[in-house]
Amino acid sequence: MRLQNAALGAAGLAAFLVLGEAVPRLGLVKEEYFPPTSRIASAFADELSDGAFWTALGDTLTGWALGLAIAVSAGIVIGVLVSVVPYLREATASTIEFLRPIPSVALIPLAVLLYGSELRSVLLLVVYAAFWQVLIQTLYGVQDVDPVADETARSYGLGTWARIRHVLWPTALPYVMTGVRLAAAVALILAITGELVIGAPGLGARIAVAQNSQAVPEMYALIVVTGLLGLLINVGARTVERRALAWHQSVRGEVAV
Repeated sequence: MRLQNAALGAAGLAAFLVLGEAVPRLGLVKEEYFPPTSRIASAFADELSDGAFWTALGDTLTGWALGLAIAVSAGIVIGVLVSVVPYLREATASTIEFLRPIPSVALIPLAVLLYGSELRSVLLLVVYAAFWQVLIQTLYGVQDVDPVADETARSYGLGTWARIRHVLWPTALPYVMTGVRLAAAVALILAITGELVIGAPGLGARIAVAQNSQAVPEMYALIVVTGLLGLLINVGARTVERRALAWHQSVRGEVAV
């Protein structure tokens, strides 16, 4: 089944690449706006041989990784505290529902005012966007704890931290891992967006430079890089999720299939 899915995916990708080559060649779109796949591939190879490209890639990954780490840590800790401390969930519900829908891109003017075009501006956007993914999933996970299991733990004299470790955390972990996987993708989107709009060092800024200089094939090549980066991050996040939840019935069922 996996080999069949991989073959179908490869066939679909090949068809897409052929289509991207044929459409501009046939004159359906202008080549100066949408170059053929072969020209994009040539520009992609040139980017790989350019040291400035790898520096930009490193800047993007640095902002993504730092922002994601901060967001995941804060989301888990705050989510558990809000759920465990009596009445804190009710007291913060309205604040969370007010702040969560605010688009992270709306904070771009604030980020520029505070930090200019530095890495910290990108971190502000990444952390704000990724934090809610983890926090909400943590809250859902803690809410899903079986009250009978929690009362049983209390009756056996388990303290707060022992109940968090042995009862709450195993129940919430599948939710938390889902939040981390979603946050990883969102963090990359906001890192690229921040670089593109603010001009912070990274792939986004390099895309903006290519656009402004009319280097269209290079611009598309960099966009392809961001797509490949997102694919690798998603695959990596799913791999970590499967390993962290190897004991969970959902993962065992997936492996069995």
